[in-house]
Amino acid sequence: MSSSSHNIPVGATFALATTVVMSLAAVLIKLTSASVSIEMIVFFQYLLCVLVMLPWLRQAGLTALKTTRIGTHLLRGLCGWACFYTYYLALEKIPLVDAALLRNAAPLCVPLWLLVWHRVGLHWLSWLPLLLGFIGIALIMQPEGEGFSRWHLVGFMAALTLAGSIVSTRALTETEPVNRILFYYFLISTLAALPLALLQWQPLPLQSIPYLVLIAGSIWLTMWLYTRSYSHAPASVIAPLSYFGVVLTGLWGWLIWDQVPTSIAWAGIGLVMLGGISSVWIGARLQSRH
Repeated sequence: MSSSSHNIPVGATFALATTVVMSLAAVLIKLTSASVSIEMIVFFQYLLCVLVMLPWLRQAGLTALKTTRIGTHLLRGLCGWACFYTYYLALEKIPLVDAALLRNAAPLCVPLWLLVWHRVGLHWLSWLPLLLGFIGIALIMQPEGEGFSRWHLVGFMAALTLAGSIVSTRALTETEPVNRILFYYFLISTLAALPLALLQWQPLPLQSIPYLVLIAGSIWLTMWLYTRSYSHAPASVIAPLSYFGVVLTGLWGWLIWDQVPTSIAWAGIGLVMLGGISSVWIGARLQSRH
């Protein structure tokens, strides 16, 4: 979608709605992980999303899946699956606000993806917010000065893979309709999640089924809102708004689990937010000059 066809207010609305749904999904996942393995949660959420898309596929026909960009769909699907898997693992082991903040450090990783994928070099100004953000991540990953936390590192992997999803989603929305992007994403992610789910298979408690349905519904809605937001507005608008979700997720963590970040973690949170927003803003300014 060209810049002339952007609709910033609509894109921003979709982005804010995405953060609200994601924050509620984080609560559901943390509650459900007490009785269902993360691997099974990820698999069932994607399987149910595929089932939700089947009426569309039946109406549109198999021709609706015809694409010349299967490689980009594959990259987007694998990155999306890896993002949610690592994010859910982190949610189970560390405070909600830490997991959400690390996942939303993705804007700091987008320039690295552009460098590798499109060979787009970084202007010297772009390194400053990245440095700030990664210092913040280092602070968050050392809770109470105990050294690097393995599960915080897993949470940061969610940011790296989410950045890949952002870059590939933006590329796909230039030529592909939303429903085609979503169907390929859900199908590829379901197939990627299946082997790990089989390895961790366990009897499914009946009381967990409504939670799994709600999680799947929230993920489908999140992906629809997320994809729509990038089809209406550039990353320079969408990415900073994702930090609103960190605030909401932190609020749920405080109200439900009495999770309050340490002073060191607060400093890291501030640096990551400053670095992420500055990175996107500087990137947009530099792009407008060229």
